[in-house]
Amino acid sequence: VQAPINSQLARGLGLPVAAAAFSFLSGAVVLGVIAVVVVKLQGISLDWKAPAPWLFIAGGMLGGFYVTLSTILTPRIGAAALMAFLVAGQLLAGMLIDRAGFLGVAVREISLGRIAGAVLLLAGALLIRLF
Repeated sequence: VQAPINSQLARGLGLPVAAAAFSFLSGAVVLGVIAVVVVKLQGISLDWKAPAPWLFIAGGMLGGFYVTLSTILTPRIGAAALMAFLVAGQLLAGMLIDRAGFLGVAVREISLGRIAGAVLLLAGALLIRLF
């Protein structure tokens, strides 16, 4: 639902990146309020000066890329095709993360069954896009 909403906003603003930025900004405000409320309710203290490894910062950067690209692609290929390709991409990335044990994830081999599942998912995404 987020991608079509952002696409409508981009149409109104005339710039997909501005729509994505507004989406991130409004989300950051909501999360900031929730964080403040939870901190006060739980009586905990946050260490805002703790170092942030580059990978944690990269998560936000990848999120910005994801939202911007979704905003641009939704009106071009349709919401269903976009979601299908996103799921297929996430699955393929997940398989590589599992195989490498990236970020402490338990290592799982890429089996023939997993490859077949990924091929079927990608084929489904292509069918959704083409028809």
